[in-house]
Amino acid sequence: MKTQAVMAAAFASTLVIANPAAAQDRSGWPESFTVGTASQGGTYFAYGSGWANYVAENLGVSGGAEITGGPMQNMALVHTGDLQFGLTTMGPARESKDGESPLAPGMKMDNVCAMFPMYETPFSVTALASSGIKSIADIPDDATIGFGPAGSTSDTYFPRMMEALGVNFERRNGSWSDLGGQLQDGLIDVVAFAAGIPIPAVSQLEVQTEVNIIGMNDAEAGKITDSFPVSEFIIPATTYQSLEEPSRVVSMWNFAMANCDMPESFVYEITKLTMEHNDKMVSIHKAARNSVPENYSKNNVLPWHPGAARWFNENGYEIDESMIKQ
Repeated sequence: MKTQAVMAAAFASTLVIANPAAAQDRSGWPESFTVGTASQGGTYFAYGSGWANYVAENLGVSGGAEITGGPMQNMALVHTGDLQFGLTTMGPARESKDGESPLAPGMKMDNVCAMFPMYETPFSVTALASSGIKSIADIPDDATIGFGPAGSTSDTYFPRMMEALGVNFERRNGSWSDLGGQLQDGLIDVVAFAAGIPIPAVSQLEVQTEVNIIGMNDAEAGKITDSFPVSEFIIPATTYQSLEEPSRVVSMWNFAMANCDMPESFVYEITKLTMEHNDKMVSIHKAARNSVPENYSKNNVLPWHPGAARWFNENGYEIDESMIKQ
């Protein structure tokens, strides 16, 4: 799968929050780092690019983001050490850790460690208002549905959810921005988004045309939460101009992760910077409102990196030693 690096160099002279370099233990720190995100037009890319630049600017280490296939590929790239950091969702993380990744069947990706909670990924459906599709039940047989990049969280789980709800469809993959364009041009019928809100591609789409953002009814939400590792989630009406009332969907948690061999002091400083300055993270993406220490307990899949665990334990968020990578 092709990737595209988006690097943003930053130097010690730009430090604005972190302690002076001389005050930090920088033993073994890399000269640069890269964060695995996902396709352009999605929340992972916006969040991950902004976070990478924020860390680089404040810790004086050159860093940036890389466009990838999303959570599954990020797990593989971080496990092998091709990337130092990445963003993942708990469902794909569990499958990858258990050796069930479709990208590398049988490979147990156990050299990936949790750093901090990001936000929940809602699974929502968008269609053009002109299509007349206002509910999942309205999706016609053999509709073409865009499920995002191949191997992404959406592509991994949303087709199964649609099948569970009795929807017959033709599958289409692509970046979120590309699929949004195809929807607007009438080349596909529906886009099944799984990304932190607001999703850039949806925000851009609704400015250009009228869309329906579709939630789930009681029966649909109940069936999906019973069958998949998700929970119910409410998209606030203020998220998109197209929503007149809150929309109920389902969601899955996301975490930032590190290769477990990254220096403890480096991961500690990154975790400290991120968790202690939520206002800066929210300025990168509104989904970061949930990137707060209290949500550390949402990780029940990945072992914690010792550097991240040290910050959480020092600040009253207890992580048992058995959950920390040794």
